[in-house]
Amino acid sequence: MDLNIQGRKALVTGADSGIGFATARQLLAEGVTVVMSDLEQDALDAAAAKLDAKEGQLHAFAADVSDTSSVQALKKRVAEAVGEIDILVQGAGIHGPDGLFHEIDEAGWQRTLDVNLMGPMRVLQAFLSDLRSGGWGRLVFISSEDAVQPYDDELPYCAAKAGLLSVARGLSRSYAKEGLLVNTVSPAFIATPMTDEMMDKLAEQRSISRDEAIQSFLKEERPFMELGRRGEPEEVAAVIAFLCSDKASFVNGANYRVDSGAVATI
Repeated sequence: MDLNIQGRKALVTGADSGIGFATARQLLAEGVTVVMSDLEQDALDAAAAKLDAKEGQLHAFAADVSDTSSVQALKKRVAEAVGEIDILVQGAGIHGPDGLFHEIDEAGWQRTLDVNLMGPMRVLQAFLSDLRSGGWGRLVFISSEDAVQPYDDELPYCAAKAGLLSVARGLSRSYAKEGLLVNTVSPAFIATPMTDEMMDKLAEQRSISRDEAIQSFLKEERPFMELGRRGEPEEVAAVIAFLCSDKASFVNGANYRVDSGAVATI
């Protein structure tokens, strides 16, 4: 599908793997100039080397979204490389600590909120002027099914992702008349390094294989995922790319769930 965004410029955070990487690939295929960002430059460079991009179409700059000075340095490097961006996809995040509320200390809460909620706010504060300047902009936050269907052993992560939904809805009212559309995408149990780590931990606890751990997790913890499998990053990236496009010109303040039915309510 021609999304009519050829020549646009995008920043994708959390882009060295998983959903962020798949989103960068999808946007490149649509003719977008893409800046990938994540925590480690070596991992970013390795990821960028796997992508098919024309000369000058792809850039990779490391940044720590929990550090304001690092985000400001990213802003400077992006400006020097591509000028102002039109599209911002915020995917950088961590899972944070597992456990019931009484088992998670303040540091665990603080770190999770600092990366998953305040991280996107720092990046947006740095790049909002870009998104507002051209009369056309797209902002997509990657949230989670956990935002609307919280799990009692992942509460810091759930709270941070719920916060993104609230912020996005408010932002969608602030800037739409300027041409900046703001939406969220909420995946569930996608095949990414984050869920690989979760499943490997479960497999070790139960002395089973990763595949067996995935199946037991689906049965016990995600019974409404009717397709009975993990999602693929490309399946989420396709929705993100749509929301970044002219095809979504009347979509604003929405949350798109890509979850195989994981959320049990309407």
